[in-house]
Amino acid sequence: MRTLITGAGGQIGGDLVELLRRRGHQIIATDIAVQPDRVPPSSDVTWHHLDVTDTSAVLALFRQVCPDRVFHLAAVLSARGEEIPQVTYRVNELGTFNVVEACRETAVSQMIFTSSIAVFGPGTPDPTPDDAVRNPTTMYGVNKSSGELLGAYYHRRYGFDFRAVRFPGLISAAMPGGGTSDYTVHMYVDAVRIGAYESFCRPDTVIPLMYMPDALRALVELSEADAGRLSRRVYNITAFSPRADEIAAAVVKRVPGAKLTFRVDPRRQGILDSWPRRLDDRTARRDWGWQPEFDLEQMSDDLVPRIRALLGAG
Repeated sequence: MRTLITGAGGQIGGDLVELLRRRGHQIIATDIAVQPDRVPPSSDVTWHHLDVTDTSAVLALFRQVCPDRVFHLAAVLSARGEEIPQVTYRVNELGTFNVVEACRETAVSQMIFTSSIAVFGPGTPDPTPDDAVRNPTTMYGVNKSSGELLGAYYHRRYGFDFRAVRFPGLISAAMPGGGTSDYTVHMYVDAVRIGAYESFCRPDTVIPLMYMPDALRALVELSEADAGRLSRRVYNITAFSPRADEIAAAVVKRVPGAKLTFRVDPRRQGILDSWPRRLDDRTARRDWGWQPEFDLEQMSDDLVPRIRALLGAG
């Protein structure tokens, strides 16, 4: 299986490269950035510089490497996206169109798209079902919603095998990448690194979250699911929905003495408040057997040692 990954240098991409490599895929890793240390040279991983906003470059690379499957991860995330909305539109909107169209042009068999809870806006039901009204409040959310619709259109119009997950906030042993849910990762990273972190949200803030190993497994399981069992193109998936102060307590339990406090940034708090508190992922569980393996406590037990290793802390 020749698998192309856009955004391979990002939070999800580096870990996905390694997971798919271990599963026997020949990986074509692409990113606008230089090859990071976390994606080391390998006989079954080739690295290509790719700006997904460059229509000609995207099509040329697809014609050159002839991928069988594409994981489209390249994106500007929500918090960073509000600082540079015009750039965010080009990367997230035009970039997604370029990748989908290149898949069609070169007869790629399947594309996996990473969407987000950011497609939803205020007033969604709790928990939020797959087909709740989408009223995103960020450029990132607008673009992810558009990407979902674009993929569904290409499935209807051309029979293209487009599949997507709507991720909750993701937590991993990596430096945060500009998402509004990054307060969760910063709690762990800064507790280990400097013994303190001031979150930009209220202590009672609740959004759906997931540990990265579950997120990676979801992408692979959806890509390998029997097409005949899939009832839709885009699926909610989730794991747990703790309060921000519950996350802080889990961190302090494992990093005694860490000082985790809260001071609200109204702009980012507004984004968090616009998102669902919980997702309904029953359709994913029914159609392709989705089931998370980590809750908050299990994740914290696994994550803190990984962050210590990442930072070289004792």
